[in-house]
Amino acid sequence: MNKTDILHKYSPLMENVLLILHEFQSYNPRNYLSEKDLAMIAKYLNVPYSSIYGVVSYYTLFSLTPRGKHIIRICNSPVCHMAGSNDILLELRKNLKIDSGETTAEGFFTLETTECLGQCDTATN
Repeated sequence: MNKTDILHKYSPLMENVLLILHEFQSYNPRNYLSEKDLAMIAKYLNVPYSSIYGVVSYYTLFSLTPRGKHIIRICNSPVCHMAGSNDILLELRKNLKIDSGETTAEGFFTLETTECLGQCDTATN
């Protein structure tokens, strides 16, 4: 499957933009969306490039920079912070030898923080 195949799975309607963006990002071995990807999607949906860029820059699960094969996300919401998410982040930084927003040298892991992963009810100490 290529990017054109991904586009043609969906009607060229803006309501499909999130599905298309997720598939494009997953298709890329570096887990990100390039400027060329955004332009291709904008053209297919017949919307300005800025509309697609706006969606990508709003949602934290999308990235405009290359990332590792595996993305490790740590929630930094107050509930998760109280449950020890910062301790987990510190341990990952130490073991992976990277900071939040960075990728390991071999390109295997990227460490990210996010505001909420929607799992507040399962946060435990």
